[in-house]
Amino acid sequence: MPGDSIGKIFRVTNWGESHGPAVGCVVEGCPAGIELSSVDIQPLLDRRRPGQSNLVTQRNELDQVEILSGVYQGKTTGTPISLLIRNNNERSKDYDEFATLYRPSHADFTYQKKYGHRDPSGGGRSSARMTAANVAAGAIANKILAKQSIEILSWVESVGNIKSNFDQKLISRELIESNAVRCPDAADAEKMTQAILSARKEGDTIGGVIRCVVNGMPVGLGEPLFDKLEADLAKAMMSINASKGVEFGSGFDGTQMKGSEHNDLFFKDENSGLVRTTTNYSGGIQGGISNGMPLDFRVAFKPVATIMQKQATLNVQDEKVEYSGRGRHDPCVLPRAAPIVDAMTSLVICDHWLRHKIYLDY
Repeated sequence: MPGDSIGKIFRVTNWGESHGPAVGCVVEGCPAGIELSSVDIQPLLDRRRPGQSNLVTQRNELDQVEILSGVYQGKTTGTPISLLIRNNNERSKDYDEFATLYRPSHADFTYQKKYGHRDPSGGGRSSARMTAANVAAGAIANKILAKQSIEILSWVESVGNIKSNFDQKLISRELIESNAVRCPDAADAEKMTQAILSARKEGDTIGGVIRCVVNGMPVGLGEPLFDKLEADLAKAMMSINASKGVEFGSGFDGTQMKGSEHNDLFFKDENSGLVRTTTNYSGGIQGGISNGMPLDFRVAFKPVATIMQKQATLNVQDEKVEYSGRGRHDPCVLPRAAPIVDAMTSLVICDHWLRHKIYLDY
């Protein structure tokens, strides 16, 4: 099965299954001499881990990371870094009946037809459990980006039809983490909480949108054509379970504007001496390359496919059967998706930053 790696210089290869002994990843291309221990990684994993509130799955995984290689005396050596996260609360028996049927909107059917064999326990390789390793790798990328004063902030902008229009200039990590939903506006967060709890009570699920803003972006990250910054970011975002769309800057709303309204006009900031734009409809990227403005994009997440209501489906003999979800599942992925968007963003930007250094150091 190819397609388990992301990045060219800062390269992460993900491995494991949802209900196997462990999940993890191998990180290549990390510069030597960076101070690194599990203490640097664990806080980010804690933000993603299941069981952290009544809004998410109650699977009780501690998600404690172990660094197996690539670090000596507290510093990276420049060799591959192996990260391992053991599964301690797997319950494979919850999924026994799914081996003989196709759950609606899951990967069961496509995996079975493509590979002829699949792991039905929690979806195996297709499970959102795989994102734990990516978040761990993202913590390493964050350490590199922090040295460049690059800050990544992702928050829940909407759940269902409840949208928060919080001013992005006022966003902080503290505000994002001030409630379980991870919406910086307390009033909107409460409405979102009730919508999620209502969906859970009905045995249903609900989707929404994560917004990500990256401050401190330098000019020059990204390559023309196939390695445009937004192209790599879009691929990273679409690799996250339940993601269904990505838009940068004005996104689809920009289609309702004229060029005279949409163009971001350049000016020189008298205080910093830097070239900036009066607006940021481009979302901080022009021609596939960062322009120094904040990177601004949104990721749409569908309602979780597992619902606790009866649905019609087919079994592996293509016979009609009834199916009802069971096990421990998120009624809404948004609260746990925010740190995953952070992590995937950091992986892409770190990779492009290391690529860009080739031009700077030449």
